[in-house]
Amino acid sequence: MPPNVRTGDDPTEAVLSESALSVHGVCDYVVNVATGCRHGCAFCYVPSTPPVRARQEMISDHAGVTTPREDWGDYVLYRDDLPERLDAHLDRKRTWTETERGRGIVGVSFSTDPYMDDRAATIATEVVRVLADHDKHVRVLTRNPTRALRDLEVFRDAGEYVTVGTSVPAVDPEAVRALEPRAPDPASRLDALRSFTEAGVQVYALASPTYPDLDGGGLRDLLERIAAVDPAVVFHEPFNARSAQMDATLAAARDRGTSELASAFERLTDTDAWIEYALDHSRQVQAIAADLDLPVHLCPHWHLVQATDGERERWFRAWRERRPPEPFAGGPAPETPPPGPPES
Repeated sequence: MPPNVRTGDDPTEAVLSESALSVHGVCDYVVNVATGCRHGCAFCYVPSTPPVRARQEMISDHAGVTTPREDWGDYVLYRDDLPERLDAHLDRKRTWTETERGRGIVGVSFSTDPYMDDRAATIATEVVRVLADHDKHVRVLTRNPTRALRDLEVFRDAGEYVTVGTSVPAVDPEAVRALEPRAPDPASRLDALRSFTEAGVQVYALASPTYPDLDGGGLRDLLERIAAVDPAVVFHEPFNARSAQMDATLAAARDRGTSELASAFERLTDTDAWIEYALDHSRQVQAIAADLDLPVHLCPHWHLVQATDGERERWFRAWRERRPPEPFAGGPAPETPPPGPPES
């Protein structure tokens, strides 16, 4: 845990927000236990999102930083009273959004890691308890599922109302550490998910964003290790080369990554190379997952759809419009086979 992380209290009044992640079949709502995050992942999209841009003055005042976007990873503002306020909010709430793909699921948390440290974990676990008590389905996403295991009894009690997931973009710990310098290593994330599975708690995984230096063998190794934890679904997404964080990602790869990783990211600055990488990884992930009988759901970014045309565009768009094959929150399996990839 970096000693220079500045902490404070988050005065945000909203407790529950509707989410655009329903387009990927992830959730209809999000609850964030804090503003800021300790992991400092170079490719994290959150610092560029409207909630951070619109609250720069608040973050600066309460966290003591001058540039909230550039200082991401160096501050955390906690919402200690969130569980109590969420409980009261749900008592009053009379309507509940349930889109076809979002299914009324609440994501905890998608703008910070809910189990990045003990203080955040205390809030997150109580949030899970409150949501389950109100019969709301909860999707927990964390790069530190080992910390979440300390509260295993709460997840067991939540039963069908909770699924726990983690992101594993590669299995090489050195490469992952280059871009996720303060997050737990990939092996420990998967070990924790396996423990949840063995305890009867549903799990899922994100093979996202898969590192551009991975070849077919690397992708198979990644998916085989993920398959070993028996996830209900695996969401896959390649890197978005048009992300506002791409420069920071490339800089981190140059400064801390292997030369191969840095070179791979440099190639993605060319649009055609980015499209070919995204197509190649998406095709291979779909094929390898089918070979492993692994339920996969491709999540191409909208920027990727816009950058392509013809068969490529139609394939990416078909995945964006498809329900994930996940038995959670009453989600029916897709009625049609997965869309086949375009010709090379």
